[in-house]
Amino acid sequence: MDWISSDTSLSTRDSVTSQIGLLWQQVRVPLLVPFLRIMVVLCLAMSLMLFVERVYMGIVIAFIKLLRRKPEKKYKWEPVKDDLELANYSYPIVLVQIPMYNEREVYQLSIGAACNLSWPADRILIQVLDDSTDPTIKAMVEQECRRWTGKGVNIKYEIRDNRKGYKAGALKEGMKHNYVKLCDYVAIFDADFQPDSDFLMRTIPFLVHNPEVGLVQARWKFVNSDECLLTRMQEMSLDYHFTVEQEVGSATHAFFGFNGTAGVWRIAALNEAGGWKDRTTVEDMDLAVRAGLKGWKFVYIGDLKVKNELPSTFKAYRYQQHRWSCGPANLFRKMALEIAANKKVSMWKKCYLIYSFFFVRKIVAHIVTFVFYCVVMPATVLIPEVQVPIWGAVYIPSTITLLNAVGTPRSLHLLVFWILFENVMSLHRTRATFIGLFEAGRVNEWVVTEKLGDALKTKMSSKASKKDRFRIGERYKLHFMEIFVGLYLLFCGWYDYSFGKNRFYIYLFLQSMAFFVAGFGYIGVFVPNS
Repeated sequence: MDWISSDTSLSTRDSVTSQIGLLWQQVRVPLLVPFLRIMVVLCLAMSLMLFVERVYMGIVIAFIKLLRRKPEKKYKWEPVKDDLELANYSYPIVLVQIPMYNEREVYQLSIGAACNLSWPADRILIQVLDDSTDPTIKAMVEQECRRWTGKGVNIKYEIRDNRKGYKAGALKEGMKHNYVKLCDYVAIFDADFQPDSDFLMRTIPFLVHNPEVGLVQARWKFVNSDECLLTRMQEMSLDYHFTVEQEVGSATHAFFGFNGTAGVWRIAALNEAGGWKDRTTVEDMDLAVRAGLKGWKFVYIGDLKVKNELPSTFKAYRYQQHRWSCGPANLFRKMALEIAANKKVSMWKKCYLIYSFFFVRKIVAHIVTFVFYCVVMPATVLIPEVQVPIWGAVYIPSTITLLNAVGTPRSLHLLVFWILFENVMSLHRTRATFIGLFEAGRVNEWVVTEKLGDALKTKMSSKASKKDRFRIGERYKLHFMEIFVGLYLLFCGWYDYSFGKNRFYIYLFLQSMAFFVAGFGYIGVFVPNS
């Protein structure tokens, strides 16, 4: 009797399997094949957009470097000089704003760097905008301001009753004080930024001698880029932004996105643009676009670097990337028609803003990276009737990757890791982009990026035992979206290895492992003591 029941169960199992197989065949040909073909065409079109954009910027940056077109050659630049008759009055009054929120580890660094800027003491005013909710930290920041006041520095400690508008709200409130009316320019530094003493001496002359210039932006220099693989990956992505995107925007259109810190605004330009607004999580880009539409020009100084810190935990980095991806998409939704209707700037600049700056870089770049390389291409393994041409699967992404890598030559040996990591992050960037475009859920979520400052190494060395570093649990949360995508890619890789002809399985196995590493929380959890 046992063999009869065994045969019956096998027969039932075979019947179910055959029914599933039949259903798959019935659904695949009339529904999935046409849909996947459409998706491949759309993804190839987006890949071409991104490819053309990257090649164009690569050509422009090559000419800039070959011709040595520095901002000092394009714009008038002369150092601000002492005048025997006017004394220090030849120097404009500069406001330095430092917005912060519970910045226990870095507040002394930023305040100290700002107070050591080379500028006549009676022509500079430092404003610490403290939105901290921790009373202990507030007391520490206020005490630090008093300490510098005792040294003769003109520094103001400003707080408010609420955190309305977050950073934009704090900066806006700071501009309302009566003493700000005496200032001509405002320099802004986030709490972890440490400008060199000559920062104002190098930036202010562009504003003084060129009345059409509304913003001067410096480059970021990462003090903790070697802390772990996570920070090295971030450095590679951001170096391209500063080495190529900002440089090209400044040279070709005198426009780029303000980075929110390490820059100096002409207060007249800031006010004409409507001041700070908190309608998105990228208040800096919002202000830059509005000022650009008023006709103000921006200058980027690539060889002026301001030290700052990269997020060294995956949690902090995810929150930051959500904000940086969701905000621009949401701003594009709000400003696309306003840009198109603008009468003050040329049609060429409007096309640049709508197509290149927003659509290709802030939307297409995120969507195509995840949808094409992590969803559509793996799906073609399961549906062999749909093929991705080799130029779309290999040549275009390889060229884009190599062009991205020029920003950080020292990390070329990490290129494969960077590709895998960027594809993992594209999941969150794509999700955030759609949230911004459709104004859903977390569209206005603002989580301040955690900074560790000088405490980074001491915390890791004194508190993190080997057991702690690799423990999964309360500290290292499981990320189920990454795990799900990892399983999907692993299945596609196995199917391609067993039955397919595409030979994508090497990439699929590696990419699935990258998603699993992120999903199980093993990114940014170990910082080597160096």
